[in-house]
Amino acid sequence: MRIVVCIKQVPDTNEVKLDPVKNTLIREGVPSIINHDDKSGIEAALRIREVIGGTVTAVCMGPPQADLALREALAMGCDEAYLLSAREFGGSDTFATAKIISAALKKIGYDLIITGRQAIDGDTAQVGPQIAENLGIPQISYAEDIQVEGDKFVVKRQFEDRYHIIEVKTPCLLTALQELAVPRYMHARGIVEAYKKEVKLFGFDALKDSFNPEEIGLQGSPTNVYKSFGKMAKGAGTIHKELGPDEAVEVIIKKMEEKHII
Repeated sequence: MRIVVCIKQVPDTNEVKLDPVKNTLIREGVPSIINHDDKSGIEAALRIREVIGGTVTAVCMGPPQADLALREALAMGCDEAYLLSAREFGGSDTFATAKIISAALKKIGYDLIITGRQAIDGDTAQVGPQIAENLGIPQISYAEDIQVEGDKFVVKRQFEDRYHIIEVKTPCLLTALQELAVPRYMHARGIVEAYKKEVKLFGFDALKDSFNPEEIGLQGSPTNVYKSFGKMAKGAGTIHKELGPDEAVEVIIKKMEEKHII
């Protein structure tokens, strides 16, 4: 069983601030972490390996410093790691990112792919499903429990006020919720061994035969972030006391007309 976990290095949202003039994220001096859902995906992969054997490979697309996130994944127990990094990949939206990661996964090989549900710096929840679509394999999103039964996985999928129980065989892709598994702590031996292992690098030249170069990077991204801004404070509002039902209705209707809601 070849299990591949796709992870992302993201800024710690507890430390992120916005530039009040440019309305962009201030990333300088902000520590980077493994995305929470992705880290739960790593733990789920390691637990599956403990049951049925195989290998767990961590894959991360990002700048050179994303090597640190992959070292952490190795220290947790992953067998190998791949960094997808090149200037040509810069500015990629979810569509282009999924193209690049899919190309890498074809070269690496996979039976089960686990991604986080979404990244805390984007919240799109699109990359995992887009990878599955590119590879032509079944997907189950919002996984909050995974059980191995023979040659299939039985997945509990979160769905609004209930859940689905879905059976799937490999090859397949699952997107993990943070609630799926509590990540294990790294231990000293794992950290030492993580820095003895090689993080394999896939650059543009290694993957360019698997996608159209015009469909990656900023030029190949059909979407872009126009502006970032913080949550605006709301006014105190107006309080109307001792109104009867008919009077209250009149006040509400008048306000809705003023705001052109009705």
